[in-house]
Amino acid sequence: MNVYAKIIVDVPTGGTDRPFDYYLPEELARAAERGMRVLVPFGQRKLTGFIVDIVSETSVEKVKNVSELLDIKPVLNEELLRLGAWLAKETICFQITALQAMIPAAMRTKAVKKLAVTSEREQLPMNVQALFGQAHELAWAKVPKDARILRDIRTAIAQRQVTERFEVKGQAAPKKVKAVMLLSREGNTPDTTKQQETLAYLAEHYGPSPVAVQTLMQQADVSRSVVHTLVKRGFLQETELVIDRNPYTAVEGDGSEEKATLTADQSHVLTQVEEKMAHSQATPMLLHGVTGSGKTEIYLQAIDQVIREGQEAIVLVPEISLTPQMVGRFKRRFGANVAVLHSALSVGERFDEWKKIQEQNVQVAVGARSAVFAPFTNLGLIVIDEEHESTYKQEEHPRYHAREVALWRSEYHSCPVLMGSATPSMESYARAAKGVYRLLSLPERINEKPLPAIEVADMRKEMREGNRSVFSTSLLDKLRDRIEKEEQAVLFLNRRGFSTFVMCRNCGYVGMCPHCEISLTYHRRDRQLKCHYCGHEEGVYERCPACESEHIRYFGTGTQRVEEELQQLLPEARIIRMDNDTTRQKGAHERLLKQFGRGEAEILLGTQMIAKGLDFPNITLAGVLAADTLLHLPDFRAQERTFQLLTQVSGRAGRDEKAGEVIIQSYTPEHYAIELARAHDYLSFFKKELGQRKQAGYPPYFYLTLITFAHPTFETAMKAGKHAAAVLRTRLGDDAIVLGPTPSPIARIKDRYRCQCMIKYKDEPALTDLLHDLFTYYQKELQQDQRFMTIDRNPSMFM
Repeated sequence: MNVYAKIIVDVPTGGTDRPFDYYLPEELARAAERGMRVLVPFGQRKLTGFIVDIVSETSVEKVKNVSELLDIKPVLNEELLRLGAWLAKETICFQITALQAMIPAAMRTKAVKKLAVTSEREQLPMNVQALFGQAHELAWAKVPKDARILRDIRTAIAQRQVTERFEVKGQAAPKKVKAVMLLSREGNTPDTTKQQETLAYLAEHYGPSPVAVQTLMQQADVSRSVVHTLVKRGFLQETELVIDRNPYTAVEGDGSEEKATLTADQSHVLTQVEEKMAHSQATPMLLHGVTGSGKTEIYLQAIDQVIREGQEAIVLVPEISLTPQMVGRFKRRFGANVAVLHSALSVGERFDEWKKIQEQNVQVAVGARSAVFAPFTNLGLIVIDEEHESTYKQEEHPRYHAREVALWRSEYHSCPVLMGSATPSMESYARAAKGVYRLLSLPERINEKPLPAIEVADMRKEMREGNRSVFSTSLLDKLRDRIEKEEQAVLFLNRRGFSTFVMCRNCGYVGMCPHCEISLTYHRRDRQLKCHYCGHEEGVYERCPACESEHIRYFGTGTQRVEEELQQLLPEARIIRMDNDTTRQKGAHERLLKQFGRGEAEILLGTQMIAKGLDFPNITLAGVLAADTLLHLPDFRAQERTFQLLTQVSGRAGRDEKAGEVIIQSYTPEHYAIELARAHDYLSFFKKELGQRKQAGYPPYFYLTLITFAHPTFETAMKAGKHAAAVLRTRLGDDAIVLGPTPSPIARIKDRYRCQCMIKYKDEPALTDLLHDLFTYYQKELQQDQRFMTIDRNPSMFM
């Protein structure tokens, strides 16, 4: 019987967005499974692809053969294949894009697969022993495509006798260390007692398996010279050992931490969560708990129950900067039973962590947005911490929201999703109010500690009184007080760089990006003007490019400038700055937070990455330098995001025994988002904002879809936008509202003019199919005139 594979090939275009039929030769057909990656001929080249189905018939007359299986076992299980199909449909993207989003980058690049022996050679099947010979590592390309050998290798991998690794060309190679292995030298005796003891130790603990030299020296208490002599005399053979990378070597934790005693409120919440887990109910649960109320401890204890039941859990955090602290909490509680997944890991580290999950060596995955795709097969709980955060929305294809993916997976596994926040998103809280989500509440901090007192400093008044500083008099006084008391403070400013823009005072010229319709930001440390949208850089102006004037002025305030001014005003203060510029290097988040935690600085100054999740007992003051930064953006969520940020920053202070204080600096202190944040009154804000949303026709009363066209000429982008809007108005129901096309708030990025249409709707069952039709049509147009169309359902950003 002939066997054919239906394969999604790695060509993300409209014409190839479907399965292609390929013949599976007999030697491959026996090993092939759905979810495996393959190498196939496509035109004049060979491409990778995913097997999405295996069938016995095809309607294609001339069928090409699959060239090679790239995997021993599927990299996408049945659930993830279904999820990929759903993702492609719901987010309007190519199927290959959705499938590749669920696997590590090391498997999305040109990679050389290798097999490594991890057990005693005698335990391997005979044909696998012969295949490896004396080598401990073998390139996958050298494995004969024989069904029996492939079957035996798969068995060896399942029994942990052989492991598979990817050596990514130009990106990541396996981490190797020097190792030695015991050789048989019958009749020969080592010279010294220490040499004899070393060989005896190796024989007892490792047999013929290799061991890292460093490990042997530590465990057997032996010097390097002894090992070297044994190698020289032929008792040991030098080799290399591939080891897993540990992205969090500095995070301490062996799983010995005891559970904390819960408050009555925490116990009530945990009981409800465990009840849903026990009955395998796919219930979305929204945990509304004030900052410092102990939400993380509930996550930990719920997951402890999941582990005891032999199931698995995913924990999502919104910021990479939060991951070290969250990983630390979980490592202390669950030890090595935790894998970490986020974009700041190296390609190799991310693959190693993903592999731990796939091979079922861990039961807990902690990470940012993409960790929602962790390849677990028996999920018992999914946790989304700080569920309101916009970073859970992917801004590139596939444009998914991690919350929606988590809800899909919870339905598949019949397990609850626990979403926690001190400031839930309007949509989530509205769903909870209507009973779509189960609402849980933690209204008080642990041990009934009070929320910090918040003072709003009117910067207009400060200006009238002659204060030209970035800091209000009150904030500066309180910073001095904290330094004297040896306490700590966090200062939040939602801008990086030195100045927001550079202007000539003689002619009014402003430095603009030549590729984007946005001003350049001045970075003083390297004396560069930078575009934060396309990455363009140029040197700072000595003279005005327009009129040759030397009267150049720097306007606005960024984190670099605040740091410099603060150092001048408080020369005795030690400051740590955290923004995108200071955290570019690998491990920078963890290193800076550890320094602050050790008390090496009194002040932590930063952008959004310090606004939430940080838990340091000595922080007694939090300051927000420009509360209006987000408030006046052209975005209907501006008020909500301002309230959330102010509440989150305020929550960093007074989390331990010492009382906390907060200073919010604003030029519009009377705005309801600031007033209600000062009062810690989420419910009043929710009701006020809900009224505004209803009147304007925004979520949660309407769903939104944003369609953006970008093209090198403005006329072409607008023409496409007008055509799309006309089609939408013709085919959608009378209740749907189509707005635009209009120029985007930032009308040009990377030399492409942008316009957008927005759809507001309540119930449009045919919308998904209509969007796919538009997407397909413009993909064909794209090949001719470089037009580009993106569709963002339930967008979080409109810039």
